[in-house]
Amino acid sequence: MGLIVQKFGGTSVANLDRIRHVAKRVTKTYDQGNDVVVILSAMSGTTDNLIQMAHEISDAPDKREMDVLLSTGEQTTVALLAMTLISMNYPAKSLLGFQAEVLTSSKSGSARIVNIGAGRIKNLLKERNIVVIAGFQGYDSEGNITTLGRGGSDTSAVAIASALNADKCEIYTDVDGIYTTDPNICKKAKKLEKISYDEMLEMASLGAKVLQIRSVEFAKKYNVPVHVRSSFNEEEGTMVVNEDSDMERLVVSGITYNNNEARITLSKVPDQPGIASKIFSPIAKAGIMVDMIIQNTRAGGLTDLTFTVPKTDFKQALEIETKVAEEIGAENVLGDENIVKVSVIGVGMKNHSGVASKMFNVLAEENINIMMISTSEIRISCVIEEKYAELAVRVLHTAFGLDKESTTHR
Repeated sequence: MGLIVQKFGGTSVANLDRIRHVAKRVTKTYDQGNDVVVILSAMSGTTDNLIQMAHEISDAPDKREMDVLLSTGEQTTVALLAMTLISMNYPAKSLLGFQAEVLTSSKSGSARIVNIGAGRIKNLLKERNIVVIAGFQGYDSEGNITTLGRGGSDTSAVAIASALNADKCEIYTDVDGIYTTDPNICKKAKKLEKISYDEMLEMASLGAKVLQIRSVEFAKKYNVPVHVRSSFNEEEGTMVVNEDSDMERLVVSGITYNNNEARITLSKVPDQPGIASKIFSPIAKAGIMVDMIIQNTRAGGLTDLTFTVPKTDFKQALEIETKVAEEIGAENVLGDENIVKVSVIGVGMKNHSGVASKMFNVLAEENINIMMISTSEIRISCVIEEKYAELAVRVLHTAFGLDKESTTHR
């Protein structure tokens, strides 16, 4: 028997029927002799509705009060689940973030977890309570309610599992695991039995929305085994774990794509020390994340510099760089929102050559032009025209042997 942390997302607790279904999943684990801690999100749509109401009051609602408002979504679901469990004659107690001693930084709307006291949780578990905790929230050193940002309940779950030294953290969602690529665009996508933290980090950062990236970082740092599985069936999902010797069988484990990318090019930029700083400092000051950067040297002491930003920040970044171009004497600023980043990912790439060459050849055979390239130890990404995204994913999935009939990844 062990200690299991179970996290249920917004679709899993979308209404009372689904909350009753969650209660049955929780009690089944409890009846097996396990201690159970449950982390809940708000009902699906609740957070968006609260944000909308706040913006009907003010175009720029106070950030501290937004945290107070948004935390009510999870407060509702934990109380309802605890009531449901009690009505089924199971001992249950709900806790809000501050009651669970989730101490965070003071940045409203995107606080980071600093520490989890966990004393109260442990005491309740000793009394064989099912402990139901509000995800996505905590409190800062001044006692203010804070929230962790979108997807923060995943981070809450993994962090609490780490603080409790749990045997496993189960993330229940509306998908039944992690796939080799998006099954909505590639019918041959297969569910993975196991994936490494590093592979999952790359997938999360490149657009796969199954797990929130900060939760994977926590899981890797504290070696928390994470089981991603469906709320709506009993099938085994995907284990996210440390890389091990079994993970050498496939060179590539997944293909991802991210269509929230846009690129900006400054042409005929003076090739001088300090110019890059002048280009990127205003972008950083505006809080805009830059991903890929390439520089092409021209004759005459000039260069072209291209970089990508999130599509949501494209217009602001373009305005900033238009002003910068005038200041540094660049000839022109060009922008393109119709791009997508396609990536191949796999821990096996560390010990195998030729992955990049194969990727480039496969895209060339489909007459897909590569605009930008970036790599890491276990990932190769190419920026291509957005209209070729689905084709690129499918042909790469086939080329790297991911649509074979077997679903055994490792």
